[in-house]
Amino acid sequence: MIDPERLLSSRAAQIDASGIRRAFQLGAKLDNPINLSIGQPHFPVPDALKEAAIKAIREDANGYTLTSGHPSLQSSLRDSIAKELGWSADDDAIDVMVTSGTSGALILAAWVLLDPGDELIIPDPNFVIYPALGPMTGARVVSCDTYPDFCMTAERLEPLITDRTKLVIINSPGNPTGVVLSDRQMHDVSQLCRDRGVMLLSDEIYDLFTYSSMRDGRGRSPSPGTHGQDMLIVRGFGKNYGCTGWRLGYAAGPSWLIHEMSKFQQYSFVCAPSMAQHAVMAAHDVDMSGVISEYEGKRDMVLDILSPLMEVTVPEGAFYAFPEVPSSLGMSGTQFTERLLDHNVIAIPGGVFSDRDTHFRISFASDDERLEMGLRAIAKAVQEH
Repeated sequence: MIDPERLLSSRAAQIDASGIRRAFQLGAKLDNPINLSIGQPHFPVPDALKEAAIKAIREDANGYTLTSGHPSLQSSLRDSIAKELGWSADDDAIDVMVTSGTSGALILAAWVLLDPGDELIIPDPNFVIYPALGPMTGARVVSCDTYPDFCMTAERLEPLITDRTKLVIINSPGNPTGVVLSDRQMHDVSQLCRDRGVMLLSDEIYDLFTYSSMRDGRGRSPSPGTHGQDMLIVRGFGKNYGCTGWRLGYAAGPSWLIHEMSKFQQYSFVCAPSMAQHAVMAAHDVDMSGVISEYEGKRDMVLDILSPLMEVTVPEGAFYAFPEVPSSLGMSGTQFTERLLDHNVIAIPGGVFSDRDTHFRISFASDDERLEMGLRAIAKAVQEH
């Protein structure tokens, strides 16, 4: 007889199913719910990328690429990183690899850098994969409390670094908060990690989704990569171009690190989807500024409707807001999101992303009509109680 308890690893026991999945399961019981939980854009993939993908498939570009990515895409990414961050495109000490989504890059970096007993510092609140990197590697996950403004600053980070710290993950624009760190804050974090001999991983999956008040001269979010090359920059195409299912990201950083990550990719993901790699070579000709402006308007709608009723830190990027449940309600984030189901709205409790359960996450990646309906339903849920 098969005994699951005997067969399953201790690793598996340490990783719970995503709370986001549980919210989906609860929402499935609703009739045509207003779903403000989905972390993906609501707009279609730009036609140029669709046509490039179709062309690649029809021309039989369906086999493996090199483990690190198609050479033409790698070259394009190397040039864009050089242009945007000031890195040298011809510096052999720097390299770029294509990954199976940004999650693939995160997992590869963790596998390469972390041994059991090592320490990884992540922000709190955080993207749900970050805490899982601990059980995946045996490393100890240390949370950096960023409440109430959700900025992972050098001042908050420094007391947490020990001689066991190997990796620090920073995420800006952030999920679940939408908060964007300033260029000064990025400089200080990168300098701190450099001084302490710690690898900094900057998760910039939402870098193009940065709103007017925080865009830098590149038209994107501030990056620690403008302050040095001794770090790992992780970016992707899925959020920026609406092709989340294509599972395509990339990592740029020191050649020694990219080499080891490529080695691990060879024995795990093998390579990123080939047709998607061909498709995103057309991305540099696509102007997404109109979409970003539209999403900034959605962000403003969130603030206009919810800010009079609860504390909402202004999201300067991504497409999330992380409001605090009013203390007068006497509810946790989980209790409040369960109450929202009575109003036909799906949101994610803050405890999914944090050691605290005082907030809730909404995604405003929705058409304006449904978004406004959902926001007004949230406001009604607060006012009724």
